[in-house]
Amino acid sequence: MERGNVTTPFGRRAMTLGMFTSQVVASEIDSHQSIDKWKLFRTVCEAKAIVGVSDRALAVLNALLSFYPKVELTCGKGLVVFPSNNQLALRTHGMAGTTLRRHLAALVDAGLILRKDSPNGKRYARRDTKGSIGDAFGFDLSPLLARARELQTAAAEVALARQETQLARERLSLCRRDLSKLIEVLRETDPASDWNGLQQRYLLAVDNLSRKPALAEIEHTLGQLGILRAEVLNQLEQLINLRKLATNGSQNGCHIQSSQPDSSTESEQGLGNETQAGLRSNSGASVLVEEPPVETVTTNFAGRPDPLPTEPRQSTQAFPLSTVLKACPDIIDYGPGGEIRSWRDLMTAAVVVRSMLNVSQGAHDEACRVLGPETAAAVLACILQRSAHITSAGGYLRDLTRRSLRKEFAVGPMIMALLRSHPGNVSLAN
Repeated sequence: MERGNVTTPFGRRAMTLGMFTSQVVASEIDSHQSIDKWKLFRTVCEAKAIVGVSDRALAVLNALLSFYPKVELTCGKGLVVFPSNNQLALRTHGMAGTTLRRHLAALVDAGLILRKDSPNGKRYARRDTKGSIGDAFGFDLSPLLARARELQTAAAEVALARQETQLARERLSLCRRDLSKLIEVLRETDPASDWNGLQQRYLLAVDNLSRKPALAEIEHTLGQLGILRAEVLNQLEQLINLRKLATNGSQNGCHIQSSQPDSSTESEQGLGNETQAGLRSNSGASVLVEEPPVETVTTNFAGRPDPLPTEPRQSTQAFPLSTVLKACPDIIDYGPGGEIRSWRDLMTAAVVVRSMLNVSQGAHDEACRVLGPETAAAVLACILQRSAHITSAGGYLRDLTRRSLRKEFAVGPMIMALLRSHPGNVSLAN
């Protein structure tokens, strides 16, 4: 950073170390860097909890961006806007002057804009003989451009946390519904059981939840309800077994119990070992093998079989994260801090890539629901790696999701194909 580019506030405003840091960051912008200002503004809105700005401050930032004449923010001296307070008040829907100044100071403290004050504190621009702006005094938007990648990562983390909380709330709702109805079934079929104690434990666990529980609180409650659900199911299964024994005894006069009535054939045993073994590379790393789905039929209490599950979710534990990163190295640049160390980092990078590839939120949520969050992130990494050959990334993701519902798609062969496309990974792919 050139020392001559450092500016200090006008009047009695004090210079702080944070202001100096923002100026240092703003001076390190890549000369070829550019970004759509409205996409960047939506990113800041997503990450406002991490950045530390309020809704009213974002309204002021929106007004400042509207005074920038171009859609793309690019490196240069033209990132300074110089509207008057009256003009800003009009574009913030009549915000009071004191409120406007307070939120401008909040944006400066958050490191999103810089003050570039003139000698007399006014905001204006000097033009050269050709009419071009030579030097301007007002608010510098360069920190937004300099922190674009950081803001995108923060927004991706917020979106990922919101998605995890939403999925946890859905699991909690399903668990509460199941427990309440299962306890009611136990009360009607076996009044002598301890159904009242089970119901009291259920109500105690549910009543302790806050109005808007956080993810940790939801997970804790899910653990308690999961234990309770297992106890209720165990009692119902014992009740069914007792009824079966009573029925067989009344019909046959005796009961012969066999723990293994149907023995598996030799070919079935071999097939099971082969399926569970999976594929392993020369280095010993495991890769995903699409296993045939096991169809289980459960019997409800009316004597009718329940429908089979229609939405399979692929497991991400069948292949390591390192295999995905070797097949799709381009996604590493979009991880937190430019690196990916865990599946959560990969899911965070996938949220950034989703926005960059213009994949809709609905398509991404549907893929996470059907494939699972980790597998959906791996699929987005593969799409990014082959983005030059894919016309519509969103349509392609939706098509893969539909094929997965029909059990016609697995992410393993896609990763293997990408591994074979890299010369150094041929032995691993084989």
